[in-house]
Amino acid sequence: MRAAVLEQFNAPLVVRDVEIDAPHGGEVMVRVAAAGICGSDLKAIDGKSPVTPHLPLIPGHESAGVVEEVGPGVTSVRPGDHVIVAMTGPCGRCGHCRAGRFARCDGPTRASIMGLMTDGTTRLTVDGEPARPFIGVGAFAEYVVVNEQMVVKIRDDAPLDTASLLACGVITGVGAVVNSARVEPGSTVAVVGCGGVGLNVVQGARLAGAATIVAVDVVLDKAQLACEFGATHVVVPENGDLTEAVLAVVPGGVDYAFDATGVQGILTSAFNATRDGGTTVMVGSPPSAAPIEIPPQKLFFSRTLRGCSGGDAVPARDLPMLVDLWMSGRLDVSSLITDRVPLAGVNDAIERVRAGKVARALVTF
Repeated sequence: MRAAVLEQFNAPLVVRDVEIDAPHGGEVMVRVAAAGICGSDLKAIDGKSPVTPHLPLIPGHESAGVVEEVGPGVTSVRPGDHVIVAMTGPCGRCGHCRAGRFARCDGPTRASIMGLMTDGTTRLTVDGEPARPFIGVGAFAEYVVVNEQMVVKIRDDAPLDTASLLACGVITGVGAVVNSARVEPGSTVAVVGCGGVGLNVVQGARLAGAATIVAVDVVLDKAQLACEFGATHVVVPENGDLTEAVLAVVPGGVDYAFDATGVQGILTSAFNATRDGGTTVMVGSPPSAAPIEIPPQKLFFSRTLRGCSGGDAVPARDLPMLVDLWMSGRLDVSSLITDRVPLAGVNDAIERVRAGKVARALVTF
């Protein structure tokens, strides 16, 4: 098959032939329809992701497609099914799963985060050398082989190219609101960073019934785009002080603040923009070694700072729900797409994403 391969960090991807094995027991091969280009993919390409220790690597993790082949023991899907490929899939057997904490699963399927199947191997080979799929997916390729728990069957009338965005950007953004923070109706919300994930945090806040949604970004066009997804106010901090800018809109601070940037220092500013008793959610992941400075006095007054991994979602539960919301017109997914390219154009699209010129770019097959 053809795939875009990362052969060295901080270098363009190489579109070339890659060998892919048939699925083993409990695994599924999916013919990829489309894959979104996410900020996490850029971190992997730059060698800044904690889950990309080995090269060669096939980036891409936000995808949807059609089941091509299933391995022994697979019962949830069959060839021809339309599916979204999720970033995770709970095993159903570990301590967290038995306690109902499916989003925190630490069973054998968790090995996919490091690009490995449950047997510790990979189904991809480049020039005879094992290659790893990013986050166990590797969607910048014509086909992927993943654990059964990572494929979620969806309705056939949902366009697969658009559905791919639900796998990461949408489920992470909306999930941060409804699963992680549990935003209440009538709340005040600040969303820092209006890229693909941040726009979906805005949508999640709208769906949750937030009364005030402040979109914050250093790029005016991106902040204004958030209004189309439900933001009630737009803030572009002229002096770089986003805390001051948010407090100018909501004196005393917001009930909920979301940092969708992953930029060092932004999380602290977002935290400082919440009220006493408010909640700040780290949606974008900062560099692994980056310290987080939190004023103890502000934390003392019942403020909450929490992390969020993939929207703390349960894919089998949340993805079909998001598809239904999208297909009923309550969730705007199509407007997120501002760029479509074939696999051969992936490097040009990546540069446009880096320049902040697109909300979401799709590699289509």
